[in-house]
Amino acid sequence: MDKLKRVLSGRDAEEPSGLAEVIDATSLGWGTRVKGFIACFAIGCLCSILGSCLLWIPKKGLVLFAVFYTLGNIASIGSTMFLMGPMKQLKRMFEPTRLIATIVMLLCLILTLCSAFWWRKAGLALLFCILQFFAMAW
Repeated sequence: MDKLKRVLSGRDAEEPSGLAEVIDATSLGWGTRVKGFIACFAIGCLCSILGSCLLWIPKKGLVLFAVFYTLGNIASIGSTMFLMGPMKQLKRMFEPTRLIATIVMLLCLILTLCSAFWWRKAGLALLFCILQFFAMAW
């Protein structure tokens, strides 16, 4: 099967180098990529739903919502890395057309966690969660 892949890709004449063997050994198959995407996306959705349920807990609810919502967004972003690969995902995120949205989204992720843990401002954490949503939709 490897011989067929090399012939179809035009690498038949050359012997694979050590780096090419490492890259081939560490790349995930399509089925594994889809399973990783589904698992990571499900964890992201579960965290977001759990955060929404914890919103109604007195005193700590808003902070818990902000933390779980942010973790859900991080897991959702990580899930798409399974489909595209991390480098392609990062290259697309930092294209000129998406650069501002990416910076705003990453900044809001960090500021949400800062406002929840260090500054202990629940209203500010909620504001950054809303900004996360708009940046992700943008």
